[in-house]
Amino acid sequence: MKKEVIISGFGGQGVLSMGKILAYSGLMEGKEVTWMPAYGPEQRGGTANVTVIVSDDRISSPILSQYDIAIVLNQPSLDKFESKIKPGGILIYDGFGVINPPTRKDIKVYRIDAMDKAAEMQNSKVFNMIVLGGLLQVSPVVSDNGVEKALFKTLPERHHKLIPLNMEAIKAGRDIIQEMK
Repeated sequence: MKKEVIISGFGGQGVLSMGKILAYSGLMEGKEVTWMPAYGPEQRGGTANVTVIVSDDRISSPILSQYDIAIVLNQPSLDKFESKIKPGGILIYDGFGVINPPTRKDIKVYRIDAMDKAAEMQNSKVFNMIVLGGLLQVSPVVSDNGVEKALFKTLPERHHKLIPLNMEAIKAGRDIIQEMK
């Protein structure tokens, strides 16, 4: 198994941390991983993306021009990355951040209303974990157990009390993602 994933959105949406948690989850499960962030000069409000590769075998290069899975959280990200998904690949988009939905017919397209769900859960900081849950529902790149271990590894100890909330957000994401026909 090898999955090449791009996650893209505005800075402050948790794009880089979502990628980091996905990568650490793979490490916790003994997989080969790469995590390569890219962001503009502003940390909050500018565009950011991260490429994550999770593989059972060695990874030859972290540089990609096409992806198995794209997660886009805003319109500029959709405009930039929709064409870079391999035929038969997966596109996941947040319904709040994307105005003009994807148009490709040779990929599976999923919508997740993560921003709405985060508001319902009364915690905007779990937005990225809701999206990650959606990804894991449609493509189980890593296990929930691996994600939980990764959260303990990546979050400062003072935030470990938030891990149950993050795992609840992952479950919520699994429940609300919808395939668009």
